[in-house]
Amino acid sequence: MVLAVGIGLGLDGPAGAGLSSPMPDQPAPLRRWHAVVESRDPALLDDLLADDVTFRSPAVFAPQQGKALTTGYLRAALAVLGPTLRYVSQWHDHASAALEFEADLDGTYLQGVDILRWNEEGKLVSFTVMVRPTRGLRKLTELMAAELGIGQA
Repeated sequence: MVLAVGIGLGLDGPAGAGLSSPMPDQPAPLRRWHAVVESRDPALLDDLLADDVTFRSPAVFAPQQGKALTTGYLRAALAVLGPTLRYVSQWHDHASAALEFEADLDGTYLQGVDILRWNEEGKLVSFTVMVRPTRGLRKLTELMAAELGIGQA
C-alpha cells in the first residue's frame, strides 16, 4: 500500500502539487479519476466506469447500480463539489484507493472519503462516498438533490 499526502487536486492548485508519490506511480484508474476531478468533465467517466459499477452514496441507503446512475451522481457531485473540492491525502494499492477530501459548500465545511475499487481492465467497479459532519451531509444532500432535479415539479 502506498500513501500520498497533501494532494492539491482541486481546482485551487496545480495538478500533482505536493504529491509524496509521483503521479506516474499511481495506478492508472486513480490517475484517470484525478483527471476527471481536475477537468470536471463527466465525459471522461465513460472510459473509467465499468458497465456494472456500484455507487454508494452517504445520503441514499440502497447502492446505485450501473454506469448511467453512477455517472449521474458523479456528474452532480462534480458540479456541487468541484469548485472547492480538494483531496488532502490518499492511500492506494493495486486495485483500490481511499481519497480523503475537503470542500466548502456555501460556508459549510465538508470532510469525506472516496473509496474506489477497480477491475483488471482498470475500470471502476465500486465508488463509495462517506462524509462528515452531519451538517455537511445535510448541505451536500440539499445541493445534490437540486443538481439532480430530485423533488422538483
